[in-house]
Amino acid sequence: MSRKGWIVWGVIAGIVLSLAWARPTAEAATGDAFVARIQLTGPIGPATAEYVDSAIAHANDDGAKAVVLQMDTPGGLLDSMRDIIAAILASKIPVLGYVAPGGARAASAGTYILYACPIAAMAPATHLGAATPVDIGGRTPMPSPLNNIAPASSKSSDKNGGDAASDAENNKILNDAIATIRSLAQMHGRNATWAEQAVRGAATLTADEAVAQHVVDFIAADTTAVLMQADGRTVRVDGATVKLSLRGLPVRDYLPNWRARFLGVITNPTIAYVLLLAGIYGLILEAFHPGSFYPGVTGGICLLVGLYALQLLPVSYAGLILMLLGVMLLLTEVFVSTAGVLGVGGVIAFVLGSVMLFRTDVPGYAVNLGVIAGIAFCAMVILLLLLRLVMRARRARAFNGDDQMLQDTGELLQAIAAGGEGWARIGGERWRVQSEAALPAGARVRVIGRQGLLLRIIATHVREGESS
Repeated sequence: MSRKGWIVWGVIAGIVLSLAWARPTAEAATGDAFVARIQLTGPIGPATAEYVDSAIAHANDDGAKAVVLQMDTPGGLLDSMRDIIAAILASKIPVLGYVAPGGARAASAGTYILYACPIAAMAPATHLGAATPVDIGGRTPMPSPLNNIAPASSKSSDKNGGDAASDAENNKILNDAIATIRSLAQMHGRNATWAEQAVRGAATLTADEAVAQHVVDFIAADTTAVLMQADGRTVRVDGATVKLSLRGLPVRDYLPNWRARFLGVITNPTIAYVLLLAGIYGLILEAFHPGSFYPGVTGGICLLVGLYALQLLPVSYAGLILMLLGVMLLLTEVFVSTAGVLGVGGVIAFVLGSVMLFRTDVPGYAVNLGVIAGIAFCAMVILLLLLRLVMRARRARAFNGDDQMLQDTGELLQAIAAGGEGWARIGGERWRVQSEAALPAGARVRVIGRQGLLLRIIATHVREGESS
């Protein structure tokens, strides 16, 4: 790469690093008291957890009186949820959970986060609940209140090889989730019984029902109403009792920084999947065309970014291995013709691996099936074109060999004495030839025999004024 190219890449890397570690942006700071607002929207994942944790920490550093955590989420990953809860509990200022706007939800992991907040509020026409944990690595049956009661036929079910172990693992996950949400409910004096129902039986509540059952504190139409209704309440924050004084305070939005936005993009399973494939095929193109650099550099960057995203996501390594096997089989079909057997097997392995790559029921954390279908269709089209070319090549007549050579004609490039050797252009190639008769340069000749790389020729046409 040229010196100028290295300078450009260095500048780009510097900008990326400076933006990556920039703090979450807020409105212009003033010396007056204010309330910070954080928007938690969409599935809860590593990028969301990092954004919320960083924003709460910076709101504490900036002297905010409180944080309003506005949520609209279908749930998310367990580890990311726990990171957000830890950030809320470690905050020196109160965090007010608020499910908004109208039509929003705090489902699954969102319910736990709402219970972790000292103040919980909901906008009209919102709901929460369905907090049953889902086993990312495999199947988890929907638990119910009857799950803790062993049926009379349980002995027969234990005979099925892994059923007992699977049930034990599911019970561990379920009981841990119940203990987590009950402890959060008891910390802030909320309805722990319903919290257990939300985990054990996937119960849900509307905003009005949540207030009536003392799951949330109140209903508020907007953030201003949340601050007004929270004003004067006493809550526990960081082990101490705090009386809130929030009425009329301005609200300052803390937006995700560049790093959080970047993580949010690459940790989208479909984006991570495409980055992984782009990296693999970029390196393959570089191997087939060494020295082109661009496919190799682009493929290497995409592969590293994709692998970084995968290590943040719940990945099935069996699915990843199947994808790589599928790509290898497709490449093998290019070099070793098997009438499409390896190619078809490669497409099947690739599709199965793609479907298995993210084995989770968490909304927003699965590869888009349309993308998988599109890539598989392109692979099949390429495979069919390859097979067609192979079949045409097999049916085509030979372009070399003794039989074909005996029909070829050409032009003598130099004069040849009787019984001597020289060079001729035959079939667009230079060949060493031998003639029993003397022939002038430029004579038209025909091949009558072959001995290795030496062709025997006779004249078919001699220019006027020359004799053979």
